[in-house]
Amino acid sequence: MSGIFKNEAPKSPWGGGSGGGNGGSGDGKGGGSGPRNPWSLPPDGRRPRPGAGGTLDELLKRARRGGGGGNGGGSGIPGLPTGPRLYVLVAAGLLAIWIAFTSFHSIGPQERGVVTTLGRFSGQLEPGLRFTLPEPLSSVDTIDVQAIRDENFPENGSGENLMLTGDQNIVDLAYLVQWSVRDAPDYVYQIAKPRETVRATAETAMRAVVATASLNDTITSGRARIEAQVLLTMQQILDEYHSGIVIQSVSIQKSAAPQAVDEDFKQVTAAQQQAQANKNNAQAYAQQVIAAAQGDAAEFDKIYEQYKLAPEVTRRRIYYETMEQVLSRTNKTIVESPGVTPYLALPTLKKPDDGVETPAKPVQGGSR
Repeated sequence: MSGIFKNEAPKSPWGGGSGGGNGGSGDGKGGGSGPRNPWSLPPDGRRPRPGAGGTLDELLKRARRGGGGGNGGGSGIPGLPTGPRLYVLVAAGLLAIWIAFTSFHSIGPQERGVVTTLGRFSGQLEPGLRFTLPEPLSSVDTIDVQAIRDENFPENGSGENLMLTGDQNIVDLAYLVQWSVRDAPDYVYQIAKPRETVRATAETAMRAVVATASLNDTITSGRARIEAQVLLTMQQILDEYHSGIVIQSVSIQKSAAPQAVDEDFKQVTAAQQQAQANKNNAQAYAQQVIAAAQGDAAEFDKIYEQYKLAPEVTRRRIYYETMEQVLSRTNKTIVESPGVTPYLALPTLKKPDDGVETPAKPVQGGSR
């Protein structure tokens, strides 16, 4: 405070020194006891350019020059090689990163890796962490061998898929094919377009099988047989191609007549069902008649056994029983002999069938 009132010059925060306002020696070379004033000129008399000293740019430039400042003295970044050695280290680091990312492969439990070395198949990678040569020397295609792939026919799920049956009828058929990969190398190398190959094979097999079946089999009871036969045919074709594909299932989703004649086909189906019902009824009636005939034959055999023991008695008994059965269902007029009765007053006769009473007629003639 006293210095202010005495109009004394303020002291520099970098030390008193003998240089007065510059905080150092009068010649600006830092001869004072305190730190050098940052606003004073540098020892060589030149002020540095803005942004040129102490930046990363400057350090990199010094490293590229392989030395220090403009006078060639000093060193680059401490502990970092300079010159060609720096480029060698950078290249080695990039090479190590490239090898680490392209040589180690993690294969999942449901996957298989197909290895290609210099353009040729060289092996298959099992699940786990596996090592190969780096790219582009080797490349790995990872294939999911447990995934079930679906193919719908028709592909968009709507519209008609018309086929010709063995009895020259047309059927609208929609079906589903499920398949998976059995052999990853064959799947990758033997066929160029696996999905298109499966679809073409399915259509070929289905049309070939339907062409041997009737419309009734395709629509009703023969669908299971058609599905099994199509699956077998598809698998045989794909095995001949060495495709590495296995067909899991073939299921018919819809089997019907074309929309233009669907109503007529429904009537035909109803008539076929009625015919089948009539056939079943006729067979049931035939079984009843046969059973009754067999019973009568068995009874006749028993009577025949009795006839062989006593022919005359059995013959008379059969005659009496037969006449009893016949006469019990007819009207009878009894005339006693001898003598002739010109008029026989009989009570009113009644027919058992229609219930109409008829008067008795006079009977003429001899005795009977």
